[in-house]
Amino acid sequence: MRYVVGVDLGGTNIAVGTVAEDGSALLGLVVRDTPVAAGADAVVNEIVRLIKESVTEAKKAVPGMDVAGVGIGAPGPLHRAQGVVRLAPNLGWVDMPLRDRVSAGSGLPATLDNDANCATLGEWWLGAAKGARIVVGMTIGTGVGGGVVIDGEVFHGASDVAGEIGHTSIDSTGRRCKCGNYGCLEAYASGPAIAARAIEEVESGEPSTLRDLVKGNIKAITAPLVYQAAHDGDHLARQVVRETARFLGTGIANIVNILNPDVVVVSGGVTLAGDQLFDPLRREVIRRAFKPAVEACRIVPGSLTGKAGIYGAVAAFKSQRGAA
Repeated sequence: MRYVVGVDLGGTNIAVGTVAEDGSALLGLVVRDTPVAAGADAVVNEIVRLIKESVTEAKKAVPGMDVAGVGIGAPGPLHRAQGVVRLAPNLGWVDMPLRDRVSAGSGLPATLDNDANCATLGEWWLGAAKGARIVVGMTIGTGVGGGVVIDGEVFHGASDVAGEIGHTSIDSTGRRCKCGNYGCLEAYASGPAIAARAIEEVESGEPSTLRDLVKGNIKAITAPLVYQAAHDGDHLARQVVRETARFLGTGIANIVNILNPDVVVVSGGVTLAGDQLFDPLRREVIRRAFKPAVEACRIVPGSLTGKAGIYGAVAAFKSQRGAA
């Protein structure tokens, strides 16, 4: 059986694993920080290093394995045919020829797709949306990504930009997003945006255990700390999580009305908030979307935590290169 290396590139972490082409095994999983501040060359070099590290570890379990290539999931609008990341605000990239640079560095054929597309495809292939006909995925991390899978194929749109749910507007005069627009869903519901809203409230004098968790260094508040404090009963943190649920529910309601999906899968760190997030999120979707569309749709957390993007990047490679 052949194997494919899957790369999930995010603004915070790079995750790489070597996957059997039928999805039966993921070997050599490595996760490292994305060296964004060091520049694009450093990020590419780290990706290549991690690919080699993953394959080396995988071959300890399966000596002599045949590695067919590398599937890469990367943020931002892409030009898939050229293998170029057109714009990745959280990485500071414009027109980055990522596919060919990774291929040259690793010595393996490579493909490129959007990271959220890959996460959605992974959840359709092996996860929470397995086998569903119309799947919408949302990944909440450094940004808010989105993907659409219809009948087992990623819907890319006319120019590879379909599924950019994070850059749909939920407030036309709202917060400025890193993409340059105002009022994007990402500006309210991404990990950094969640942290920023909590910081604003603490700085305004709202009582919260978050201040104690960071020993008074308010700027050190992160989204995971907000989820932790909410879980522990902190009123402010719970308020921030409820607001985040309403923002996400608004975005999802729009998608439910437009695409009428079977499943919406929400993945990423925000799912750590559990029912405190999903209960008000689902209520917001019920309030805003058409009843027949809501009744046909399950809104669920992803089940391939930390691995959906890797599996999906492998599935995308198989689709583009015919590795199956």
